[in-house]
Formats: sequence, C-alpha cells, structure tokens
Amino acid sequence: MRKIFVVVLFLLPLFQGKAQTHPAVGKFLNAPHMRGASVSFMIKDVHADSVMFSLDADREVIPASVMKTVTTATALELLGECFRYETAVMYDGDIRDSVLYGNIYIRGSGDPTTGSAAVETGRDKIIDEWISAIKGTGIRKITGAVIADESIFDTEGVSMKWLREDLGSYYGQGCYGLNIYDNRYTLFLNTGEPDGKPVIERSEPDMSSIVFRNYLTAKKTDADSSYITGLPYSTERYLYGVVPANRTGYKLHGDIPEPALFLAGHVAEKLKNEGLEIAEAPTCYRILSQAGKWENRERKIITTSYSPPLKDIIRTTNHVSHNLYADALLKTVGLQYQSDDVLSSFGKGIRTLHEYWKEKGLETSSLWMFDGSGLAPADKVTAGFLCELLSYMATKSKAADVFINSLPRAGMDGTAANMLKGSALHGKARLKSGSMSRVRSYAGYVTKDGRLYAVVILINNFSCKQNRMKADIEDLLLSLF
Repeated sequence: MRKIFVVVLFLLPLFQGKAQTHPAVGKFLNAPHMRGASVSFMIKDVHADSVMFSLDADREVIPASVMKTVTTATALELLGECFRYETAVMYDGDIRDSVLYGNIYIRGSGDPTTGSAAVETGRDKIIDEWISAIKGTGIRKITGAVIADESIFDTEGVSMKWLREDLGSYYGQGCYGLNIYDNRYTLFLNTGEPDGKPVIERSEPDMSSIVFRNYLTAKKTDADSSYITGLPYSTERYLYGVVPANRTGYKLHGDIPEPALFLAGHVAEKLKNEGLEIAEAPTCYRILSQAGKWENRERKIITTSYSPPLKDIIRTTNHVSHNLYADALLKTVGLQYQSDDVLSSFGKGIRTLHEYWKEKGLETSSLWMFDGSGLAPADKVTAGFLCELLSYMATKSKAADVFINSLPRAGMDGTAANMLKGSALHGKARLKSGSMSRVRSYAGYVTKDGRLYAVVILINNFSCKQNRMKADIEDLLLSLF
C-alpha cells in the first residue's frame, strides 16, 4: 500500500488544482461544513523546487496569524538575527549639588520586550537597572519631569483595519515606540452570584487612571464570553459579556491605553519611592508635541538597555503568536523606508516588506497587509506566495535554521502543541497556526523521509467549530504524508 501512495504523490503535479487527485482531498472538501468555504493549499518539496500538490493556490484568503511568518521572515532578512533594540535613559540640563535642572528621558526604539512575560530576565529587571543608574548619578531632586520619548514610531498604535472587538483586548494591544509589560494589564474580579454584576477588585499593574464601565453579567456557566473594549489613549474601557459566577480572583486581561505615558509614570513612582523629588508630572512625546511644548534639547545618556537578540524575539513571536512583537517588527522594518510618501509606521513597514520580496523575485501582488500580526481581517495572502516565501527561507536565507526553528513543533510546543499530537507527524512538522472567526490556517514545514516540504493550508468561511476544522486538517496532512 505504501508503494501505491508514493506513486500517487508524485503524480500529483499532473493534476494540480483538481480535488479528485487524492481521495483525502475529496473527503476534506466534500464535508458539509466546507460548503461555501474558500481553500488555498500547496505542498512543495523545497530543495527539488517541485510542487507536490496545489489547490487554488492563487486564491487570496485571510491568513490570520500565519501572516506572522511573512513578518518574521522579513525582519530576519533585513535586520539580521543578532539585531537588538536599544532603550536609552537620558537627561537634559545640568546636575548641580544633586539637583537635576532638567528632565529625565526614556528614549524608545520600539522594543516590545521590556518587562515582557516572555523574557526570562524578570518583569522589572530592566526598569530597576534604570532606577539604579539614575540614582548612581547622585541626583536627589529633578526640577522637570520623567518624559517618555516614543517618537520613533507614529501615534497609530493599532491598525485601522482591526475590528472593534479587538480594540482594548489583551491580544489587540497597540504597538508604540515604547512598550511595557506586553502592553497588558490584568483585572481581578469577584464575579458574585448568577445574574449579578461582577465587582472589579483591583488591577495589575495599577490602572487607576482608567475608568472601567462595567456591563458584565455573571452566569452559572464555565464559559467566558467577556470583552474589554476601548480606543488607544482613551481613559475609558468598556466591559461586556458573561463570566462564570461565584469566582474570586477571576482574571480578565486588557491593553494599556498609552504605554509610553504609563511607563513614564511607573519610573517616576519608583524614583519617588527611592527618595527622589520630582517637581513635574510624568508625560510623553505625544502629549508634549500636541501641546507644542516638545523641545529637542541636548541630552546625555545615563544608561542603555538592550532587548534579547532578534532570533529570540522571532521565536517568541511564532511560538506564542505574539501580536505586539509582530507589529513591532513590521514597524521596525519600516524605519528603513526612505521616501516620505507614506506617513504611518505600519505603512512604511509594509512598503519596505513588499519591495524586499519583489527584489528577491517573489510575486507580491497577492499579499495584502495592514499589520504585522495578521489580526486585521482585511489581510489577504495566497498559499502560493507563502509557499514561495517558505521555500526561499529554507534554501536561500542566511538565517534558514533560525527561521525554521522559530516555528512550533507539531504536538510538542507553542501554539502547535496539540496539533498532530501522537501521530506519525508528531515532531516532524513545524507549523505556524492562525485562527479567527471562520478562519483556520497553517504554514510551515514537514520533514518526511529526509526531505523538507513547505506546507500551506488556508481555509476561510467553514461552518463547523474550530476543533473540528483542526481535526480535518490533521487527517488531510496525515493522508497526504
């Protein structure tokens, strides 16, 4: 039977795009929940440069988080695996008799890892180093303020194409020139009796600057259908939906509305706790520039901190599908854009990305990006484009091993830990997953009999639950391999 399968597999290129080529494909497409669905699918032997199977590979569909493979591959190519973000603590004015006649600045470069839960050094390690360095100058009083300088990126923290339900959520956090704690906070609730209103007990870190409009309801259920919504920079957040009743310390997560301002306040508070006097309230570039008060005065560096190397950032991005990391990478790539015809940081990153892959011979007309994370439903791509990009990264990129190893191993880790678990492809596939409402996607590599295959399967508009779609994709891949 195995010999027959091999013959069929290598005949597949003769019938590209025909569902009846392999019985498993016909079974997959003919399921009732696939009626009306869109599928873009390709398998390619990357070293032989041979397409083993292709089904509607030029159809543009929503990739969801699979878009992160495009973002991370581009960042590796343009920035290099050893690239590190820098954050500088600086001051202007003069220090005389332990008094700083000026301001303390925190100048960001877009680092998404400061205080991140994904970084092993600890949440406050870098900030505590800043406090120690400032104290080391002998400063005991500051006549100005602690000012966050997030000006390296624009003020468009989130993509204009994101849905309302994503704005304010823990996974829809904005991306700025300064970021802190993954730009997330946690609310702790006492949910109370069924049909009652849960009570907000506290937030971590402290978000007392936010007014929470609480429209939550507790129900006798284990399901959570709650939302935290709100716009960037807004001091109001709205809580909707249902949470399980009779829970204490129940957690909801949301995005920090203005991370740069929060960081300035957080550093100022820590300095005060160390006995330093600060005359003025903490602030940031956005607020000062809008008020016409931003000044480009000469600054001196107190200390500089560095992110983990890009290879580690990219591994985290793809393993846990970190939206903030991906959007920061796209905006950072955009710093190389030379023209002034695009104003947004997202737009510059997208232009730079398109230009790079065009130069490498990839057809980018089917690639529609509005962020780096894939959270925008307006994002579109084809299996054909992704397969070409995966093939390039495996065979031509200097960072091939870094990129391939950044993808989760099926059945073992990351967002693919429960994919193909215990199957013949357990640990032999590295797949980036993507999902949103009626979208399920995978892109990555499968190793089989000593050969490396690029695999892309993008499915939109199915009518079953996500777990059923995942199981069908597993069956399809196991049949084809």
